Amino acid sequence: MTNNPPAFPVVPDERELDSVRNGMTLRDYFAAKAMQGLLSTAHFGEWSTVAEDAYKAAEAMLKARES
Repeated sequence: MTNNPPAFPVVPDERELDSVRNGMTLRDYFAAKAMQGLLSTAHFGEWSTVAEDAYKAAEAMLKARES
């Protein structure tokens, strides 16, 4: 099992066997959720810092899944 699987995988039916749609990764999903929390504070800082912090949180969540 990969550490960063699709967050919302779509299982193709028999008509779409040649098509794979995985959607966003679990890392991206975790980062988006973390960013929501970071942006809910009144003083969230620079956009680039918020994005970096969100992905740091996502990496920590993925690492915690390994335990």
